[in-house]
Amino acid sequence: MVTGAGSGIGEQIALLFAQQGARVVVADRDETNGRGVAERIGTQALFLPMDVTSSQSVRAGLDQTFERFGQLDILVNNAGIGFVGSVEETPEEEFSRLMDVNVLGVFHGCKHVAPLMLRQGKGNIINIASVAGLVGIPRRFAYCATKGAVIAMTRQMAVDYAKKGLRVNAIAPGTVETPFVESYLQRFHAGEIEQTRAQLHARQPIGRMGRPEEIAMMALYLASDESEFVTGSVFVIDGGWTAA
Repeated sequence: MVTGAGSGIGEQIALLFAQQGARVVVADRDETNGRGVAERIGTQALFLPMDVTSSQSVRAGLDQTFERFGQLDILVNNAGIGFVGSVEETPEEEFSRLMDVNVLGVFHGCKHVAPLMLRQGKGNIINIASVAGLVGIPRRFAYCATKGAVIAMTRQMAVDYAKKGLRVNAIAPGTVETPFVESYLQRFHAGEIEQTRAQLHARQPIGRMGRPEEIAMMALYLASDESEFVTGSVFVIDGGWTAA
């Protein structure tokens, strides 16, 4: 199951997993995009409309997954949103909204899937975090706070479940060229889109933003048996941003 799989990083993870033979649950609030991804995959995919901020919606999605496939081996908590602003510039409602999607959404996925995976005796959770959870980024107060929480939850769960067959890891991308970034440019930099886009490319030492398929390849590794000794880790893919 990949949440937020209707576009961007989640879409590429879903497509790559399917190419490797996985049966994929495409979970997304956007029914048009989500169904489109599932249709591209074909009969081995199931689209589920899902609101990760709703415990009931996530639980219902997991129930449907087990009805269709009988098991769930991998959960990718990918759904997320952003906001630009310092602590002073961040309205309480925006902070709450980011916490609901980026933190509560991961909590719901982990809370409901953990007992199911424990009954199977094996499971794998991959949380999509961000370099924003590792370093301070100007005017990203709420986003940094939520992604820091995702990283902390990842490490804590890994400790609790390491001896119970459940692995939990996180990926922390830098800026990746996705519809997520395009919507951010339209919302917060409408009068200077190309200038800001150039800045986003340049702030990573490698000289460009990442590509969604590059993040998907790391998710594939973490989902595979080749990474069976890996848990509680945070994999940074940022073009050298945090090393500079």
